[in-house]
Amino acid sequence: MALYSKTVMEHFMHPGNVGEIKNADGVGTVGNPVCGDLMTVYVQVKAGKIADIKFKTFGCAAALATSDMICDLAKGSTLEQAAELTRANVAGSLGGLPPIKMHCSNLAADALHEALYDYYKRAGLKIPATLAKEHEARKKTAHR
Repeated sequence: MALYSKTVMEHFMHPGNVGEIKNADGVGTVGNPVCGDLMTVYVQVKAGKIADIKFKTFGCAAALATSDMICDLAKGSTLEQAAELTRANVAGSLGGLPPIKMHCSNLAADALHEALYDYYKRAGLKIPATLAKEHEARKKTAHR
């Protein structure tokens, strides 16, 4: 039995969204001090939609694959649709992840949500309540 699905391996071996967007409209960075994974997601927003999205990730195969997948899922979506993407969406789109690697999909969704939070903040727009609540919760757990 393979540890990772073919889809996970494809996104790990051939990620299509690696990179950085210079002058991004929003940037979100999250990490997991236990496993050492670190993800940064960059978004460019046009007309209320994610026009471009890139990532830089330091981590395992699952961390790289989930970073790439969150970009695929969010690209072209409205900000509201992107904010609704969850770890379950990421893991499901990859054909599942081993239980010990599910935290990687948490990081991918969190990094996207942090980039959206940063976009709203920079643009001077009202930050949706769900993004604000998640951001505050991440800040509290990051300082423990």
